[in-house]
Amino acid sequence: MTDLERYCKNVLSGKITACKRIRQVCEMLLNDIYNPGEYHFDEEIAEKHIYFIESFCKQPTGKLGTPLRLELFQRARLQALFGFVDDNGIRKYNECLIIEGRKNGKTTECAAVELDTLINDGEGSPQIYNIATMLDQAKLGFNACHKMVKQSPMLSKHIRKRAADLYFETNFGFIKALASNSSSLDGLDTHCAVIDELAAIKDRDIYDLIKQSMGARREPILFCITTNGFVRHGIFDAQYDYACSILDGKIDDPHFLPFIYELDDIEEWDDEECWIKANPGLGTIKSYDYLRQMVEKAKKDPTFKPTVLVKDFNMVQTEESAYFRYEDINNEAVNEEKFKYCLGGFDAADSIDLNAAVAICKKPGSDQIVVRSMFWLPEEQVLRDNGSRVERDFVPYRQWASEGLLRLCPGNKCDKRIFLDWFLELREKEDLYPLFIGYDPWHISDELLAQFKMEFGANCMIPVRQGVYSMSEPMKNIKAEFQAGNIVYQNNPILKWCLMNLHAKRDVNNNVQPVKGDSPLKRIDGAVALIIAYKILEDKADSYTYLNEE
Repeated sequence: MTDLERYCKNVLSGKITACKRIRQVCEMLLNDIYNPGEYHFDEEIAEKHIYFIESFCKQPTGKLGTPLRLELFQRARLQALFGFVDDNGIRKYNECLIIEGRKNGKTTECAAVELDTLINDGEGSPQIYNIATMLDQAKLGFNACHKMVKQSPMLSKHIRKRAADLYFETNFGFIKALASNSSSLDGLDTHCAVIDELAAIKDRDIYDLIKQSMGARREPILFCITTNGFVRHGIFDAQYDYACSILDGKIDDPHFLPFIYELDDIEEWDDEECWIKANPGLGTIKSYDYLRQMVEKAKKDPTFKPTVLVKDFNMVQTEESAYFRYEDINNEAVNEEKFKYCLGGFDAADSIDLNAAVAICKKPGSDQIVVRSMFWLPEEQVLRDNGSRVERDFVPYRQWASEGLLRLCPGNKCDKRIFLDWFLELREKEDLYPLFIGYDPWHISDELLAQFKMEFGANCMIPVRQGVYSMSEPMKNIKAEFQAGNIVYQNNPILKWCLMNLHAKRDVNNNVQPVKGDSPLKRIDGAVALIIAYKILEDKADSYTYLNEE
């Protein structure tokens, strides 16, 4: 029995505790072994790579110089990656995504894969790249490779360190560290790329460029290994969703191999029996005592808890100081009911910032509040300098614009007329009439206010100033609505991002008002617009909801 079979059978029998996603991939791999189609499992090819790693790669840290002995879970997934081939011996998988808790041997495993694909993969002049957000991070894997080479008599005879790479003269190949500065990566001819900590990469251009640079190779590999992170709506979330869709049978991609180690439920975080779900090396590579200390600290220090949940257990979280918990606002429901009337709210920004408007709808007798939203940014702020705004705010503005979730205003600022035009659009194209609209008078001219009143009535516009007097009560109440699952915002990623960024400034009487928190780059405009609209709902419920009766 191969290590891959042994591991998968132990997972599916319950001998190894594993999460839903690992059980899914084990079922998939066993089915592919026992029911081969275009690709079959070749144990000899799979074992060739394991043999090389364990024979020539040495521990780069800790017990320096000792042979690297892979754990069963590592052997299994490397056998799966390398062992499935077609009748011509060409590999099935050209991309592998591994998500696991920190301190489970990621950097060491990456270094071993890099050396193996440099020397042992039968490729001429292979270019091997270690990619990370910053060059120092990329050099962690590169330096681990260098340490392995220096400690191996055989490897050190044939691989030499040059100024910027490790060079293998026999096949003219090299290993090199690269930072995710997309402008420097054109023209690569990649055979293997290792992206360490994919969750920290904020601009997906690096992933796309590396993926496209493999087109001329016979058996390329893109090897991504990472923990979860705090950067949302970037390449990590896209790859995670893609992997889950493959495992759920929603997407057919026979060349993508996912291993997602995570807790099945956030409530498992203090259950030691569940910890191995997110930490496959627990007890051998990662210490139980270490993880116990982290969990105990998180219980006593709430500001540390999100770090433990994200980095040790791969759970999505907002910052501890954030106003909403991620599990409260993560409502993926979609409601496409037709309504006759809505209540609006908008937050107008300074010239270069995000603008947001929402329309909320509610029917009598229903607790559900259905939200429609739209966002705007100046086009020049998004597109100039090859997307510097995307890199600055760490979110995919261009993608959101292409999906119709964000509208780009010509030039370098947005005319506040955009809000009036959107509410008119709701009325004229969707037959949804805004009855009252809340706004912060700070950014709205008398001329625009008069135009709103001309279109929607003299009493339609209600000023809502962003201080504790106006915002505290609705801000507290909407939090309870989210916790009850009553806010259905169509899973809009921009609004979700704004909600995740929202912090609360409190006064001595525990009154609250919305603020951005420590980072000025974390936009909250959508959350503010929603709170404004919710305040209008609270104030005008009696004269509004009955209008949406069937």
